[in-house]
Amino acid sequence: MGVSFELFKKLHSFDLDVSFSMGSELLVIEGESGAGKTTILNCLAGIVLPDKGKITVDDRVLFSHTDKVNIAAEKRSIGYLFQNYALFPNMTVRQNVFYGLKNKKEFRRRAHKKEMTEYAENMMQTLGIAHLANKNAAAISGGEKQRVALARAMVTRPSLLLLDEPFSALDENTKGKVYEEFMEFKETLGIPTILITHNHRETELFADRNIMLKEGRIIK
Repeated sequence: MGVSFELFKKLHSFDLDVSFSMGSELLVIEGESGAGKTTILNCLAGIVLPDKGKITVDDRVLFSHTDKVNIAAEKRSIGYLFQNYALFPNMTVRQNVFYGLKNKKEFRRRAHKKEMTEYAENMMQTLGIAHLANKNAAAISGGEKQRVALARAMVTRPSLLLLDEPFSALDENTKGKVYEEFMEFKETLGIPTILITHNHRETELFADRNIMLKEGRIIK
């Protein structure tokens, strides 16, 4: 499994111009606010259209300016955990987790639905949120919301996982516990993962490799 990307995007204050290749590892992208970190994730996910470049995941071309390829976001098989988690507060934990499956054609076929349902239930068990399945997302703690969002991103079995400052909304007491849990879960991911952070401690804890971004360019 591998990911490679070359991205050019004209932004308001500077041009984003980056290229990188990675395997089944966790890459941390550091940098100040406004450096272009989230724009990279949004381009990979298909939310933002690059001006030029190419994105390849597992030898599958998701975007190519030259070849006029641009796979729709929902067909890219990319899991995305947003900074604010983007859970539906009036849905239960189970409904939030299963929401990630609703656009999968396989889930609408009886032959696959049972297996995919079991996988989602097992994912909730693995992340320690199965006991919260029938609670509304608005009624759970910050650390629990983080795990629900991660489960939703993972149930589709993505080829690439994107994490945009997933710990920044947690209070300091909760962070320590969630850090430990994520360290354990990281060992089981087995897929290319990109984590954005401005917290150097998180880089030291989680990174297999890390890069520093400044005004749209990799400086180290």
